[in-house]
Amino acid sequence: MARRLRIPEALTALPAPIRWLALPVALTCTVVLLVGSWGSADQDVAAPQPSGKAADYCRKLTAALPAELLGHARRDPSPASPYTAAWGDSHRVVLRCGIDRPEELDGEHAKDWSPTVDDVTWWSQQLGDGGHRFVTTMRAAYVEVTVPAGAAQNPFDPAAALTDAVKANIPG
Repeated sequence: MARRLRIPEALTALPAPIRWLALPVALTCTVVLLVGSWGSADQDVAAPQPSGKAADYCRKLTAALPAELLGHARRDPSPASPYTAAWGDSHRVVLRCGIDRPEELDGEHAKDWSPTVDDVTWWSQQLGDGGHRFVTTMRAAYVEVTVPAGAAQNPFDPAAALTDAVKANIPG
């Protein structure tokens, strides 16, 4: 007894050439969407260009950073830079060492919440997208940790977890 293939009525109403192309077109569109979503979000990480001692400190810091941060594997941005590091996939925590002094430290945001952990002070700024930015102050090089919304239960946790490495490699 032969089994009959059930084709939806809407599809059988189409002319044969269109019916024949429906599956290949659908598969092609799916592949294009998947490949497009694989594009890495790390292309938007601008690598700082520190000089002198700050560059040396930053290279030492990024070499000393952990392979895992709060359960997220380290996946550095590309192109590779000795001054950047990142952890996680869709909600990437990004560290940039040797950034310029944030202009906001001269304005009204200078008095924003700045927690100190083990003698490292992190100036904090809430970003418009719900994420947070933490920048070290009173160090030989400025270190920035950007924590997007949803990357950590407490947005300050990644910066706090990186404090020991910062303290050991960037003198105050």
